[in-house]
Amino acid sequence: MKNLRSILVATAAFATISLAVPATPAFAQAAPKIGQGLTMYFQMGGNPGDGATLPREIGAKAAAEMFGVKLVEQFSSWAPEKMINEFRQAVAASPDCIEIMGHPGNAAFMPLVTQAESAGIMVTAGNVPLEDIEAKFRQNGFGYAGTFLFEGGEETAAAMIAEGHLKPGDEALEYGLFSEGPRGESDRGLAAGLKKAGLKVTELTISPQVDADSALAVPILVAYIERHPNLKAIGTQHGLVTSFIPQALKEAGKKPGDIVVGGIDLAPATVSGLASGYITTVLNQQLYLQGFLPVVQCVMSKRYYMPGLNTNTASGTVNGTLIKKLVPLIKQGIE
Repeated sequence: MKNLRSILVATAAFATISLAVPATPAFAQAAPKIGQGLTMYFQMGGNPGDGATLPREIGAKAAAEMFGVKLVEQFSSWAPEKMINEFRQAVAASPDCIEIMGHPGNAAFMPLVTQAESAGIMVTAGNVPLEDIEAKFRQNGFGYAGTFLFEGGEETAAAMIAEGHLKPGDEALEYGLFSEGPRGESDRGLAAGLKKAGLKVTELTISPQVDADSALAVPILVAYIERHPNLKAIGTQHGLVTSFIPQALKEAGKKPGDIVVGGIDLAPATVSGLASGYITTVLNQQLYLQGFLPVVQCVMSKRYYMPGLNTNTASGTVNGTLIKKLVPLIKQGIE
């Protein structure tokens, strides 16, 4: 985080340096912000205001206001095909920059990003990396702001084992996006971490329907729990599914701590689940930074020709003790 703080301090200095001029009549009107005149289309991921999307919205708006960038938000309900369509719409509008979510994958995005770059549009990615595209267009500003996915899943598994006192032979469910290509790397990492510790892991794939409406996960999880009385742990790297696991546990007749739960993100219901003990640990992606940093990338690349920055925004896991300190920041939409 030390390097990340340095980046934020430096970018704030860039944003305000033009204002540091003598207070004389000739400079009575403040110089324009360095991003003024730039337009950026930004894929936020889910739906406006949902727990896994709102901090990203707030971060992007804060950076856009700081630099004077015109921000155009796009929402896809996490549907990869909609992200592709939104990108086409953004390219047609000829903005200066576009931030994309990497869920559709390198193959789907490569020809479209190539077209945008040929038209002078700077593109960067968030939440799910696009390594092939980043390698090709990094010099033009294509970077990444998000979790290093497989490693983040492993980190979640390690916290589940340590804080939940899980042991070899314990039964675990990993309920994840295994069919989603790069996005599924987080769940694959979590499953691998649990298996490495000797747990018996069942992998259950989240359907597109549950991905779009995570409340549908509740009856699926209740049924699974009831059919597996020896289940000791549930893991997922889907933020909104994480937030519904406490409800599923209650409907299945489980008490806090009966099943170790590891998830991701800090949606309101997840915060309550951590406080009550129904959720053991979650990976904190710092979604605010996933909104803030791509706007910084746009300004730095368009104004100063800086190449793409690759930043791991995940700062570690959050448990029931730490969540009490983070609640004031969460209420501001910063965590």
